[in-house]
Amino acid sequence: MRSLVGFWILLLGCSALCHAAPVASTFSKEDEILAEKYISRFYGDEGVTNPSPRRISKRSFTENLKSMQSFYGLEVTGALNNETLEVIKSPRCGVPDVSLYVHFSGRPKWEKKLLSYRITRYTPDLTQETVDATIAQAFQLYSDIVPLDFRQIHIGTADIEIFFAAKEHGDGDPFDGKSGVLAHATRPRKGQGGFAHFDEDETWTVTDKDINLLLVAAHEFGHALGLAHSKERSALMYPTYLYVNTTGYKLPDDDRRGIQALYGRRKPEPEKPTEDPFHSPEDEQCNRTLVIDAATSFSGDLLFFKNGYYWRKSSEGINFTKVNSKWSQINTVDAAYEVPHQDVVYLFEGAKYWGIKADSETVMSEYPKNLTNLGLPPSVTHVDAAVYESTTKKTFIFSGSQYWKYDDGSHQMDPGYPRDIKRDFPGIGSRVDAAFENYGNLFLSNGPRQSEYNMACRKVMRVLLNYGWLGCY
Repeated sequence: MRSLVGFWILLLGCSALCHAAPVASTFSKEDEILAEKYISRFYGDEGVTNPSPRRISKRSFTENLKSMQSFYGLEVTGALNNETLEVIKSPRCGVPDVSLYVHFSGRPKWEKKLLSYRITRYTPDLTQETVDATIAQAFQLYSDIVPLDFRQIHIGTADIEIFFAAKEHGDGDPFDGKSGVLAHATRPRKGQGGFAHFDEDETWTVTDKDINLLLVAAHEFGHALGLAHSKERSALMYPTYLYVNTTGYKLPDDDRRGIQALYGRRKPEPEKPTEDPFHSPEDEQCNRTLVIDAATSFSGDLLFFKNGYYWRKSSEGINFTKVNSKWSQINTVDAAYEVPHQDVVYLFEGAKYWGIKADSETVMSEYPKNLTNLGLPPSVTHVDAAVYESTTKKTFIFSGSQYWKYDDGSHQMDPGYPRDIKRDFPGIGSRVDAAFENYGNLFLSNGPRQSEYNMACRKVMRVLLNYGWLGCY
């Protein structure tokens, strides 16, 4: 039996059923057939998705219609009426209905903690960047509360494949046009990947107009993670589509309880103290033993971070600023790097990182993201340094005594990593505290000592001290 599940289905593709219970003559033949199809699919064989067309008796239609009316809190009559028909005509999901939060039969779930996803076909209704950000936000609704992480990849096979398509699209369950099936997805399947498909005949938005992608995607990902439907009207996993304000949206309580029953709770990160834990390092600017936390180029300037502050070296001089007075979401910076041709600077703090638009110096809307989004293993909870090398167009990410090489074009880690810092960067030591590129060479700091390193020669050209960049010579 296939494990395909769908989201907010209105018209079903099965043939007309016969020998159904009679319905009131005030309803059209089209309404009668619609009701028969609806009851057959969603209440005729509990627990089966996408059932084949079958004949139903007068008794089964009546009893199953009563079940449907009871589920939705309607008057239980066993006969079709206007209120019942209104529910039947509402956009909804293709999974049979259940009560409150429920898992699929057998409680299937993912056994791994890091799931990859790949969007192979985008909708023209939204920009690619908006789709990426919205899909990431939908996954984050779950990763915020359960110990799962999600990483977007752009090549290769992902755990969950995502695309937009119309009509027949290769999975044996064709979409049926505008206002019918909105999307469908697979439940977790042992040893197999999954997918979530979105009907391109819908108009996708991130507002209250037409079909809101965040709400649909989050519902589908609930199925992909193991949630069936809920009888709770306020739940995201309620069968019918209903727009709610998505500003600051979090999973409703029923969905939260359901997903945590499968995967457990995510341990909260330690709360940051309300008092500033960082002493100002301003008086260390010209100290020969100055150790910096991070460094990066930034639109032609250089930034040097320490203890939640940074020095900005520009043609106009050196300014000293507190990090969260500039970027309120970030308290201290562990690592940083700029990708000049993308006009983006990335700042790292703990297990998260932010993208900053270099021209406006503002945080990009889809951030923060987890380190696992870069392809780093979950065991890496802190990055010591990062630097984009313009010749190879690759970013070196350093943590402990190892480093990774990341391709900012394909958004993939190069294979064969991590590798040993001391072996591949002879002469600089076994770790890197801060790194940036300047005039074609890499400047790699280890404690107060800094090595100017030529990648082509794999050689240290000279040894400097960090404080020399801050107008102290």
